[in-house]
Amino acid sequence: MNELSRKFVFYGALFMALAVAIGAFGAHGLKQSLTKEMAVVYHTGVTYQFYHALGLFAVAFVAHFNPCKKVAWAGYLMIFGMVLFSCSLYALSITHIMWLGAITPIGGTGFIVAWILLAWGVKEKSFAKK
Repeated sequence: MNELSRKFVFYGALFMALAVAIGAFGAHGLKQSLTKEMAVVYHTGVTYQFYHALGLFAVAFVAHFNPCKKVAWAGYLMIFGMVLFSCSLYALSITHIMWLGAITPIGGTGFIVAWILLAWGVKEKSFAKK
């Protein structure tokens, strides 16, 4: 396993552990304080964090075969997206500060660009050569 792969396996595992902890906290610790609507918002943040933590494992897999800049940027943008998208939803649901919802699409855009870069990194010729 190369250094780039190792890095994204580490971050994937870390963000998965955080998603489990944050999800459990929301389900148990915040059960009484979140409205149904805000519980859905919180759950959306957890769900996307899970998906993109798993996505970091996909980045690590591709980086093992093709450790190019596009693949590395895909991983970093997934992390960026999780921080902005999921954390803004966690904060919004807990604080009810509605302008935090304006940050969420920036993280979502990071997710989209990350997946496109990962696909592009897989498509590169250097991937086929290895």
